Amino acid sequence: MKTILFQGDSITDCGRSKQGGIRMGEGYAMLVKTHLAFENPNEYEFYNRGISGNRIVDVYARIKSDIINLKPDYMSLLIGVNDVWHEIEEQNGVDADKFETIYCMLIEEIKAALPNVKLMILEPFCLRGPATDNTEEKPDKWNIFSSEVKKRAEKAKAVAEKYGLVYVELQKHFDQLAETAENTYWLVDGVHPTYMGHEMIKREWLKAFEQL
Repeated sequence: MKTILFQGDSITDCGRSKQGGIRMGEGYAMLVKTHLAFENPNEYEFYNRGISGNRIVDVYARIKSDIINLKPDYMSLLIGVNDVWHEIEEQNGVDADKFETIYCMLIEEIKAALPNVKLMILEPFCLRGPATDNTEEKPDKWNIFSSEVKKRAEKAKAVAEKYGLVYVELQKHFDQLAETAENTYWLVDGVHPTYMGHEMIKREWLKAFEQL
């Protein structure tokens, strides 16, 4: 049986069980499992180890317990928005260059420990919404948020290209979807997907999985 690991922040976490249970949360990880497990009975075991609020440094800090020790055959990672968001709100983010450095360290150590693992990197994304829009205290918040998330996306793509990994574009799809319905139909606050937003991520995840 092959093991699939979903790794990331709250977008991956999405209320998943923290006590080692099978509850995958209510997001794209659950939707992917539902599809693959139905189509391929008893072929895959699934782990969701996303943690709400995580930045790249937090994922790296738990590389042993939540990645290497699980010995996944396949792993996807969606990270980057909190590296921006935490800086805007708490001055505790991760700048773009450090983001790339830590990302490279993470990938190198995973590949060294698990040379046969197949990896995909998901693009961080955002839309204008309640969590990302300008406020009286932060009148330029959206410009900072969108430009900085884009920088993390560019760095994530550079990491994927450096190590020959599959890169899953998501921002352009959310931009396209935002032309069909209001932003909050897809991302409830500009960051966290609705069920419909998660459905899009699931579809792109499955397309990428076919390339692994």
